[in-house]
Amino acid sequence: MTIKHSLYYKFILGYLVFGLLEFIIVATASSGMTYKYLVQTKANALYDEASLLASTYSSVYQGRGLDFDSTHPHLEAVAAYLHGEVWIVNNRGTVVADSNHSHVSVSIEGFDPTFTGNKSYRISNYYGCFGYDVLTVSAPITGNYRVHGYVLIHLPVSEIQDTINSFLNILYITSIIIFGLSLIILLVFTTTVYFPLKKITAAANQYAEGNLKHKLVLHTQDEMGYLAATLNYMSDELDKMEEYQRNFIANVSHDFRSPLTSIKGYLEAILDGTIPPEMQEKYLTRVISETERLNKLTQGLLTLNNLDSKGYLSRNNFDINRVIKDTAASFEGTCNAKNIVLDLTFSHNLIMVYADLGKIQQVLYNLIDNAIKFSHPNSVIYIQATIKYEKVFVSVKDTGIGIPKNNLKKIWERFYKSDSSRGKDKRGTGLGLSIVKEIIQNHGETIDVISTEDVGTEFIFTLPRASNL
Repeated sequence: MTIKHSLYYKFILGYLVFGLLEFIIVATASSGMTYKYLVQTKANALYDEASLLASTYSSVYQGRGLDFDSTHPHLEAVAAYLHGEVWIVNNRGTVVADSNHSHVSVSIEGFDPTFTGNKSYRISNYYGCFGYDVLTVSAPITGNYRVHGYVLIHLPVSEIQDTINSFLNILYITSIIIFGLSLIILLVFTTTVYFPLKKITAAANQYAEGNLKHKLVLHTQDEMGYLAATLNYMSDELDKMEEYQRNFIANVSHDFRSPLTSIKGYLEAILDGTIPPEMQEKYLTRVISETERLNKLTQGLLTLNNLDSKGYLSRNNFDINRVIKDTAASFEGTCNAKNIVLDLTFSHNLIMVYADLGKIQQVLYNLIDNAIKFSHPNSVIYIQATIKYEKVFVSVKDTGIGIPKNNLKKIWERFYKSDSSRGKDKRGTGLGLSIVKEIIQNHGETIDVISTEDVGTEFIFTLPRASNL
């Protein structure tokens, strides 16, 4: 189970790790960036407010008196608005006014007006005046071209942190919602990829175990559905191939066993004297006939094996009329014995084709041999060659016993013999038409059959016309 689900679990683990890393990055990077941004923003706002107060209080040094006690309400209002404390400090570092009166008249030990350095603010406990860190900005109070004091505004860092936390809470909630919504992707992946893939894996295991009858049911129109349909097609074809192999082996065994049994029986009868010497020649002739049958069967198997290989054709241009005439002439003796006439018809005096001459001669030989074998005595076999555009059509037609309609699709199978065939000729191998079809198909051409029982049969195949004609 671990192996089967490892890919899915890796995906889940990767998804969770990604979500965790996203949360950590948001929590750290966003927190740091937000803190820096808010500190700088708050410092700028506080400095603007301090500068405004400093410009207001500088009037005391321009010929007008100012009672700092009277400014207390103003400082309180500003401090309340800013959520901090506002101090007014003289040059010696003594607090002369305070928004909450907690540090009035307090001398700041070590007071340094340049304590912020090159920044507009500083974060510290401000010389120990606070028990916590504050963000402090300072603006000088000037008069008569001299600095007479400073306006200090202190904002607790906790205020900034509260703002950051509020902002981050929104960010965290948003991230969690997005992460939750992204679970839809995981659900879609599980439904459309993982479950179908699991079914496909189970089906592949069934096929590997030899259960080619197993059907993979996947009602989808995507790539997974196409893959399932392909696997079902593959299993059907493999099942057909397996059935074909069983039939093939059974047919080969039968066709080899019959002549071997006959040969063994005849030879044993000769050796033990069952067949008298004067009859031995007759039965030895039968032994030779059976060995010829075995040889013919072996040659047919070798031919089919060669046809299964690619690149075996040796093509060239030749006159199909001449090949038909030569092949037909080789059946002269057989035709005379059954008083059969071969009627040859050609649409042109010269019909050049581009094909393997030897293989096409074998096709013609098998078709004419079959036509003679299943024709009635005193009949005619019609052989025609016709040019149609870039193709040459060759037809072999007899007026014999014909092929039953139910057997037409089976005649191309290896070792197939109809009952009529077995009755007429028990020496046939059942490989002739298989060889014919393999040769024509390897030429990239087609062969068809038209047959009516007790009327006759016609085989028609095509060949490519020679390109230079």
